[in-house]
Amino acid sequence: MALPNELSPNELKGLMDSRYPLVLLDVREPEEVALVAIAGAVHIPMGEISGRVHELDPQAEIVVYCHHGIRSAHVAAFLQQREFRSVANLRGGIDAWSLAVDRTLPRY
Repeated sequence: MALPNELSPNELKGLMDSRYPLVLLDVREPEEVALVAIAGAVHIPMGEISGRVHELDPQAEIVVYCHHGIRSAHVAAFLQQREFRSVANLRGGIDAWSLAVDRTLPRY
């Protein structure tokens, strides 16, 4: 199954709850990750992705997220252009995740 180009927070939560094998890729800056993150995510800031793309498996199912979903949409497109098999953007980013899925997470 290939992921759709974009997932809602609830769709991602459903995949995670079903233990669907995916890689969460957090492309925010380190100071943002220090404030709040989704457990188990791989952290590669957007500005480092081109130099660190080799750290990602092109065959993996990857869901990219940032604060509001803008940076992660750019990274998802970048990975798709490099023939990564299945990449999706988390619509609304971690902010939407904290509103829809885990209200205990701080918002910034």
